[in-house]
Amino acid sequence: MTLRVAFLGYRFMGTAHANALARLPMFFPDAPDTHRQVLIGRDESALAEAADRLGFAETATSWREIVDDVDVFYNLAPNYLHADPAVAALENDVHVLSEKPLAHTLSDAERMAAAAADTDATAAVAFNYRFLPAVARAKTLVESGELGEIRAFRGQYLQDWLTDPTAPWSWRTDADLAGSGALGDLGAHTLDLARFLVADVARVSGHTRTFVDERPDPESDETRAVTVDDAFTAQLAFENGAMGTVEASRVAPGRKNDHRIELDGTDGALRWSLERPNELLVRRSGARGFERELVTEADDPYVDRWWPPGHVLGWEHAIVHENYEFLRAAATDESHDPDFQAGLAVQRLLDAILRADAEGRWVEC
Repeated sequence: MTLRVAFLGYRFMGTAHANALARLPMFFPDAPDTHRQVLIGRDESALAEAADRLGFAETATSWREIVDDVDVFYNLAPNYLHADPAVAALENDVHVLSEKPLAHTLSDAERMAAAAADTDATAAVAFNYRFLPAVARAKTLVESGELGEIRAFRGQYLQDWLTDPTAPWSWRTDADLAGSGALGDLGAHTLDLARFLVADVARVSGHTRTFVDERPDPESDETRAVTVDDAFTAQLAFENGAMGTVEASRVAPGRKNDHRIELDGTDGALRWSLERPNELLVRRSGARGFERELVTEADDPYVDRWWPPGHVLGWEHAIVHENYEFLRAAATDESHDPDFQAGLAVQRLLDAILRADAEGRWVEC
């Protein structure tokens, strides 16, 4: 069976997912066959160029025209456009992969999760960092008990693309379109890894800050208000008794895409950074410090599909692995982890952190 695929969106993440579909037959021959059928966007000339470049057979300017004519729907649009297309696709039993965060509001995320619960179609949210071999290896170490009882989680995601106050306004700086700023854009990834590696979160505190209140409108000589956070910090109280801290910023000079996590357990600890994605630093019981593991051996997660040991993988490979798992689940009408319920759980944390900041108190999740 060949799965007919539609993409809503064709820029950064559209290119990343199209690249993944092109790589799968070469490196994951047991993945379902796919046909890149239709690419959806508003700008017809840009859409035609993108369809040719990304390997799509057709284009459309409305998702409503095609949502019931394909097998798989990738929602790669801005956050405010996640809910309606995804719900419509799921109501037609079309499998859906939605970029993160699941939505721009908690109510839309709840609507998406409810639609996913009412269908046999597979619904996935794109928390791609779960599928990096080193992060998957970290999960194995936690589940094996090698680190003991997890006591603390620390997560940090820093970028610098909005450090310059003259950087232009975009949908990512508008609360009505994005929902939040660094919190949802970056923090959603870290909060998902916190749940993935440790446990559900019981309550949070939060602090958000906007440092640049307005930015140049790229389509005029005017400025437009920035209505989302540039940075946030939060404290987490996990249901299993562990404690956590999370922060993200899009105004951190010199940080291009610096995502870090650390875990402390009763018998050991681990550290990982996206800037060195193939390395896991592990401190085992009895050791004096951390030992470096290069996660490129054939018995490491996914690595047997790629290159000989020591030949490192990068960011794009997580997208390939994510697509492999999602499409295999879709082809057999099975659930996928992370699903829309996982996306909703993170959305609830985003909402709780915003409320905690606004109310100046811990908020139950």
